[in-house]
Amino acid sequence: MTFTLTSRAFTEGGRLPDAQVFDGMGYRGGNVSPPLAWSGAPEGTRSFAITLYDPDAPTGSGWWHWVVVNIPATVTSLPAGAGSGDADLPAGAFMTRTDFGGNSYGGAAPPPGPAHRYIFTVHALDTESLSVPSDASGAMVGFFLHSHSLGSASLTAVFGKDA
Repeated sequence: MTFTLTSRAFTEGGRLPDAQVFDGMGYRGGNVSPPLAWSGAPEGTRSFAITLYDPDAPTGSGWWHWVVVNIPATVTSLPAGAGSGDADLPAGAFMTRTDFGGNSYGGAAPPPGPAHRYIFTVHALDTESLSVPSDASGAMVGFFLHSHSLGSASLTAVFGKDA
């Protein structure tokens, strides 16, 4: 079985809806995390993590928009808005710091220019939890994700003033 990630809000390569766009930095979006569902996780999966990353941000290191860790292995979806606060996440799961500086979903907000890619990834992990603090950066969480990864599935949307 293939490990896949889907959303009812957009399709692979499609435009990220305004509901998932940041409300600020020149944008007036809903800043709501999209509904996500996954299936076909690798055997031995003990937990999941979700990341949203923009590799096209003009920072030299991309931009982390959303990081969720310690999602129980029995969970196979998150509803729209789950990124608005830890109370909206499954028991035990929590969000770490994004490049916006907070611990919640931060939508698309690219500067003028070409559209950016927004890569949503669900990571299947061989551990029930990652021992990372809530103020861990996306890069720090990424280090631990890669050392516990059994596999991942991604879904990419695009967004820009002209996309």
